[in-house]
Amino acid sequence: MVRITRFFAGFSLFFLPYCIVLAQSPALAPAPAASPSAVTSTESPEIHEFQKIEDDWSEAINQRDQYGLELVLSSLFVDVSAAGDITTRNQQLAQLITLEDKTLHIEQRVITVRMLGDIAVANGTYVLHHKAGSAPVDEKGVFTHVFERARDGWLCINSQRTVLREDPSGKNAKPKKPSSAGLPFHIPLFTKSDKATSGTAAK
Repeated sequence: MVRITRFFAGFSLFFLPYCIVLAQSPALAPAPAASPSAVTSTESPEIHEFQKIEDDWSEAINQRDQYGLELVLSSLFVDVSAAGDITTRNQQLAQLITLEDKTLHIEQRVITVRMLGDIAVANGTYVLHHKAGSAPVDEKGVFTHVFERARDGWLCINSQRTVLREDPSGKNAKPKKPSSAGLPFHIPLFTKSDKATSGTAAK
């Protein structure tokens, strides 16, 4: 009995300091619950940024605003139209002033943007409303715009457009097999109900 009492007395002397230290230590806070991840936008900030530039570009053409167009195009700008015509910035500005087709109107939508340091490449689709003779035409196609970083933003230094043509063979034509080549991105085309008709080059 004496031995048992001594054992518990020794155990108490050994265990008591541990209990005191544990009581003085701050309580362990429960691990915070995992917060739900933020929903990301389907469009990147770069696409939003360059869509704003494309909107300003379109607005300058639609409103025949020479100054607005100057704010978008670099002095080194070169344009290759869907028809293969090559024009400079000054020629684009002159064409805007002397434009006879009062119905001309353009819409541009950015699909992808690739950032390469001080250079950005924007790809997208466009619809150019204009007249071919006396008939209204909607020219639909894709564009590639190359921008250079400027002090106050971005200026376009190169533009190239390609018209999307409808298969002339009509409904009886067999659908083309998609290419097996890997593509860096996919630009959605227009719906089948849209009638793509070629016309004059985009400005």
